[in-house]
Amino acid sequence: MGWCSVKTQLLLLLAALVLQPWNPCLGADSEKPSSIPTGERSRGPPCPARLGRMGGSFIRWPFAWGPPGELALSVATPDLGSTSQSCFCVVRCSQCASAERLYRDPQSTALGTLSKLSYVIPSVFADKLLVITVATKESDGFHRFMQSAKYFNYTVKVLGQGEEWRGGDVINTIGGGQKVRLMKEVMEHYANQEDLVVLFTECFNVIFAGGPEEVLKKFQKSNHKVVFAADGILWPDKRLADKYPIVHIGKRYLNSGGFIGYAPYINRIVQQWNLQDNDDDQLFYTKIYIDPMKREAINITLDHKCKIFQTLNGAVDEVVLKFENGKARAKNVFYETLPVMINGNGPTKILLNYFGNYVPNAWTQDNGCTLCEVDTIDLSAIDVYPNVTIGVFIEQPTPFLPRFLNTLLTLDYPKEALKFFIHNKEVYHEKDIKVFFDKAKHEITTLKIVGPEENLSQAEARNMGMDFCRQDENCEYYFSVDADVVLTNLRTLKILIEQNRKIIAPLVTRHGKLWSNFWGALSPDGYYARSEDYVDIVQGNRVGIWNVPYMANVYLIKGKTLRSEMNERNYFVRDKLDPDMALCRNAREMTLQREKDSPTPETFQMLSPPKGVFMYISNRHEFGRLLSTANYNISHFNNDLWQIFENPVDWKEKYINRDYSKIFTENIVEQPCPDVFWFPIFSEKACDELVEEMEHYGQWSGGKHHDSRISGGYENVPTDDIHMKQIGLENVWLHFIREFIAPVTLKVFAGYYTKGFALLNFVVKYSPERQRSLRPHHDASTFTINIALNNVGEDFQGGGCKFLRYNCSIESPRKGWSFMHPGRLTHLHEGLPVKNGTRYIAVSFIDP
Repeated sequence: MGWCSVKTQLLLLLAALVLQPWNPCLGADSEKPSSIPTGERSRGPPCPARLGRMGGSFIRWPFAWGPPGELALSVATPDLGSTSQSCFCVVRCSQCASAERLYRDPQSTALGTLSKLSYVIPSVFADKLLVITVATKESDGFHRFMQSAKYFNYTVKVLGQGEEWRGGDVINTIGGGQKVRLMKEVMEHYANQEDLVVLFTECFNVIFAGGPEEVLKKFQKSNHKVVFAADGILWPDKRLADKYPIVHIGKRYLNSGGFIGYAPYINRIVQQWNLQDNDDDQLFYTKIYIDPMKREAINITLDHKCKIFQTLNGAVDEVVLKFENGKARAKNVFYETLPVMINGNGPTKILLNYFGNYVPNAWTQDNGCTLCEVDTIDLSAIDVYPNVTIGVFIEQPTPFLPRFLNTLLTLDYPKEALKFFIHNKEVYHEKDIKVFFDKAKHEITTLKIVGPEENLSQAEARNMGMDFCRQDENCEYYFSVDADVVLTNLRTLKILIEQNRKIIAPLVTRHGKLWSNFWGALSPDGYYARSEDYVDIVQGNRVGIWNVPYMANVYLIKGKTLRSEMNERNYFVRDKLDPDMALCRNAREMTLQREKDSPTPETFQMLSPPKGVFMYISNRHEFGRLLSTANYNISHFNNDLWQIFENPVDWKEKYINRDYSKIFTENIVEQPCPDVFWFPIFSEKACDELVEEMEHYGQWSGGKHHDSRISGGYENVPTDDIHMKQIGLENVWLHFIREFIAPVTLKVFAGYYTKGFALLNFVVKYSPERQRSLRPHHDASTFTINIALNNVGEDFQGGGCKFLRYNCSIESPRKGWSFMHPGRLTHLHEGLPVKNGTRYIAVSFIDP
């Protein structure tokens, strides 16, 4: 740049200085930020005046832009030695965009050489940032906030602790003035600390996503004295919309849930408060902001693009979870910003809980769950286990109930520390409850059973069970479990207690489906919605402890929580919601109660702030599964036999021989005769229940040749039997063949793939009084299975099967074991006579 050009620009700047008076030297040779006289304005704190050599013979100072038409110019001076002084100058001009650096020699009125403009913002160290919040009581949300602050090493000052909350129901109406009053009181102590940056924030529904350095950097780049959070929704007075400055890009309206600024300027704002505790804080701040004179005088702006503050209300579609470089952040995809603070204002607290499961780095793709071991309990380190009341709820006919009840007695937990509350709504299950009681009374000291005769609704019963623990001061935990829960992990109770959460549930899912006992999100009307991470949690791709809005079927609640936050009795009733939905909503929102000293409409809104209890789901272990009960038909004698489609895992567990899998791993298949294979297939329970079902039906054929049940109406080699079709078990039986017989067929008859189809499936009854034997015959099948349903020597004597071509007999069939042999041509066989007792076998002619 030539001297002529420089000279011209210097003359322009001099003219500006003459027309607009200014203080040429502010705070020279001072380490502290210089104060600016009233009426003068610059954005960002004035720079320290101590000079430093930057190279050559010029020393450069940083500068900051002021409000429109104002520029804080730092001075670049020649090297004048250690005695030289320089000045920090504020220049008013109408076109400062093209301004360049100016220096002024204190010993002369001459202007030195201009150097290129340098956009350097003065640093404010992290220890000069103070976070202030208000919490009259500590909630789960408060502890989460403090945990996130601790993670980033914020300095937090909490106001109002121990005070009564009189700021109104800020969730549903105006209020919150108590927060401003507390700020007004505390800011008097910081009013003169010009280098202190104060960040005020809500705490119950806020988490930090970034650290102090990031906050300060973004605040200083705003070049304003105070920055408020911005919102796309105007609250509480929509009539004020036109008074807001026009914003072309970003959010237009003020949100008082978070703001940051230099302490003297924050103090100037809050000292204007002269209202009541239950007046509205946001309206107060709004009126200051929309007043052009006050806004300019204090130099306030909004965080229009959510660089620091992200309010979620009205912005649900803008914010997504982002994993990058081993970190989890919430990203505003509209403005491409990474907010430092996330505020779940309005109805977005559930979304905030979702973000809180990850941010700040609570769960990452690299490290998994980083908080799962925080504040846990080690039960192995204590001598006396906590007392637990187990609430059992049988609210509809439920398959496999005896197994469920027996599992409760086999939990890995000291029996002397357990009490039981059982509600059984179904007369059908009374026999199961009696069997359980006769067994449990010798192991459990307290058993309270409420039967169907009480005619309680599900909500009433669940309230009663929870209150059973609440009223017992010795009840340290309440473990509620529904009859449709299959607990396969006997350490479930211990694991949940050790996680040390107020409410926690083990993840249980329905086999082969995404159905589980929790919801990751809620629809706007409060019902199920799938969260982004739901499938990953259910399938175990993300493992941890998850804050969720809804859980059911099985959960653990601390007794202390029932006697404090959840001390009301009627938790399972709310509007027309199902009991579990009512419980979760009441726990989340903690229905607000009217204060005793607030009898008038004027003071009615002086309510306790919401202190909702977080509910967690754990998938850190395999806990079990859920049964399907919707299509459970109780019209049969042994109804579980029909559950092969609805609950296949449980059906297999109950009815398939425990050694069945060894057929394929240990080669336990025997071959007592040529091409006659013998293997375990049914459990004892399967054999007994199938026999009971047939005897309950009772319509045995009598072994007659004329048989209307079969095609043609004539049976050449009749047996005394009942067809599976007669009792409605045909489809179940065919599915059993395809699932459990077909794999064995492929193993023993290599290369043969069965269709698993059979026209004749029946149970045969042999006894000396009716039909004691069966003459030689071939079967109308490619192969036949013959399953022994009771024990030789115990239930009958004699019997068996002889294969005539091989002169080979099997006279001691094992209960639950099946023969498999070819039906036609090669394996002519006969049924050997039963001498006494009754023999039962199940037979299928497969692939006729």
